[in-house]
Formats: sequence, C-alpha cells, structure tokens
Amino acid sequence: MELDAWNLTHGNDGIMQRYLRVLRQFWGAAITAELEYRLNFAIAFLTSLVGLVGSLFGLFLFYRTDYTFQNWSWEESLIVLGMFTLLQGFATSFLAPNLNRIVDHVQEGTLDFVLLKPISSQFWLSTRTISPWGLPDAGFGILIIGYAGRQLHLTIQNYASGLLPILCGFMSLYSLWFTLGATSIWFVKIYNVTEVLRGLLEAGRFPTIAYPAGYRIFFTFVIPVAFLTTVPAQALLNQLNSQWFLAAFGLAIALLWLSQKFWQFALRFYTSASS
Repeated sequence: MELDAWNLTHGNDGIMQRYLRVLRQFWGAAITAELEYRLNFAIAFLTSLVGLVGSLFGLFLFYRTDYTFQNWSWEESLIVLGMFTLLQGFATSFLAPNLNRIVDHVQEGTLDFVLLKPISSQFWLSTRTISPWGLPDAGFGILIIGYAGRQLHLTIQNYASGLLPILCGFMSLYSLWFTLGATSIWFVKIYNVTEVLRGLLEAGRFPTIAYPAGYRIFFTFVIPVAFLTTVPAQALLNQLNSQWFLAAFGLAIALLWLSQKFWQFALRFYTSASS
C-alpha cells in the first residue's frame, strides 16, 4: 500500500508546488549526471539526424512522381512527420528512461521503497529521471513544423490551435506506455511489448489516409496513432472539426484515468520483496 503521508501532513494546499519542487530536484540531478557524458549528446544528435534523413527520404518517395496522399500536400505531410519526430523526442527524454525501468523495480524489489515514499508512486516512477538525448529529435521536429508552416503561411493562431491536441497526444502516449509498464507486476519481461508499441507508433510518420481503410480503423480506434500525430497536425492546419478535437481531449483524459486505475489495480497483486 502506498503511503498518503504527504497529503495527511500538508493538506491539499500547496501540494502542486511541493510536487514541482520534487520534480526540479529529480531533473536537476538527472541532467547533471547525464551531462558528464557529453559525447553521448553528439552521438544522439547524429543518430537523430540520420533517422530524420531516412524519414524524409521515405516521405519523398511517395511524392517524387507527383503522387499525393488524399488531401495532403507535401508540406502538410511534413507537419505530420514533424509531429512524429517531436513525439519521438518526448518519448526518448521522458518515457523510455522512466517507464522502461518499472520492470527493474519489480524484479529487484526496489518498488517497495517507491511505494513507501510520501508521494504518488505513479508520479515517482514517471518522472524520476530525464534524458537530454531526446532533445535533438524534439528540436528537429519543431524545425520541420516551423519550415512547413512557413511554406503554408501558418499564423500564430494555427500553432496555438494545435497546442492542446499535441499535449493530448503526449498524454495519450504516456498513458499507453505506463499501462504496459504496469503489466510487469504479472509479466516481468515486457521489453518486447513496449518495442511492439514503438513499432506500431512508427505508422505515425505519415497521415493515416496513407494506409488502407482497415489499417486506418486500427490506427484510430485500436492503437490511437492518429490522435498522436495526424489529429494534432490537422488541428494546426485548421482542418480539424470540433468532434475530433473533443475526441482527442476525451481520449487523453480517459487513458490517463485508466492508467491510474490500472496501476492501483496492479498493486493489489504486487508481492513485496520484504514479505
């Protein structure tokens, strides 16, 4: 059982500020440790650059003979690719270094110490560290979106309208990843499962219209890849109707709520290493 001492001791007032202070301590220590290996940043930059060139080349192959995805120009497809690259940077910096370690905590019994801390265990497991090696991907994603937006003459209002769907995409991806991580309570080795998820998310490089109808249904209603890249891109391009906007927001909230409930459910089956 998790301790609720934090709330009992301090009450509800100021809880957010205390969690933010903990977050600053977590990330400050993590970045200081990571910057001791600065060569890794150069390697991450080159890796991201090579990956980006490959993605651009793959997209170029579709458009080199004047073929276009239905209702998607080259620049608009670049927006989707930029969203995917930005999302990839987010996953590398925040999700992979934290959520992939849940299985280690279960195997080594260190989850006991996490559960005894006077803060939410989900918060601790999700934010304990940060990796700057995802920053090149995030930067390249922003550059691609900015370049394509300039070609399409997008305005500040366009970028503002795409901000919330982008945040919803981040939240949805986090919730899916954390839920898979929580299954390590029963299935200790889940690395292959998270790799399958990352493989499926590769479909987000292109607008969902690029895929056959059956795949579009799968990537929208089963694995919501469309809500991670295509829907935010449509919002930024002012092509998203209110129903899809509400669907993206509702999905993010629902997945986050389900991840919390699933984690609480999974902890009922956790056998403490000290018991």
